[in-house]
Amino acid sequence: MSTLTWIVVATAAGGVLSALFAALFLLTPERARTAALPHFVSFATGALLGAALLSLLPHAIEMAGGAGAGRIGLALVGGILLFFVLEKWVLWRHSHGDDPGEHGHAHHARKQDRVAANLILIGDGMHNALDGVAIAAAFMSGIEVGIVTSIAVIAHEIPHEVGAFAILLNGGMSRARALAFNLLSGLTSVVGGLAAYATLGHSLSVLPYAIALAAASLLYVAVADLIPGLHRHVSAAAGVRQVFLILIGVALIFYLAD
Repeated sequence: MSTLTWIVVATAAGGVLSALFAALFLLTPERARTAALPHFVSFATGALLGAALLSLLPHAIEMAGGAGAGRIGLALVGGILLFFVLEKWVLWRHSHGDDPGEHGHAHHARKQDRVAANLILIGDGMHNALDGVAIAAAFMSGIEVGIVTSIAVIAHEIPHEVGAFAILLNGGMSRARALAFNLLSGLTSVVGGLAAYATLGHSLSVLPYAIALAAASLLYVAVADLIPGLHRHVSAAAGVRQVFLILIGVALIFYLAD
């Protein structure tokens, strides 16, 4: 196969496999899905923190070099502020459709879940597109390097996409809609791969800062939206389970990124 064919096949594989894995989640009974959903959100929190702080950000700093580390930090801060403003806009947009008689903590919690679902689509799409760029760059260095890189990316994306799917369900999306968005988000890696193949020289110059922005989006969703949601379950047993699953998510990303 040509290099371009390898890039298309490899980048598409991650999106399709992650969507199929998410579809298996749909096949479980509703009661089991309802019970499992909070656990998936805890795991997703750890996976997002791990992807942002243990994989994306170190990779961005390494690519930028020691002299560019400060600019990576600025890109991270700028990304966090960008997603803060974006969340404000999403909250404002949702508030215009609110029922005037619906108030209180439960209403705010549902709104926060919807915001997390909207933001995870943006952050996940950016992340997958950048994965596509990384795969394309590897294949343009050599087919064997590309295959090894693709396996690592796919292994990382499957648990990450299942966690993202859980967040979409937690945000009130139907199963069919969440699965469709999950698949589309995964396939943005193909777009990233094709863009990198066409303009790799230009992409490499801005890639570290784009990676920092992707890290900022995942970090913001985990800290600003998911962790407050986990605090709704106040029992000691729930807290222990949450910490354990967060650590599992972080450890898995650390293992795959090592």
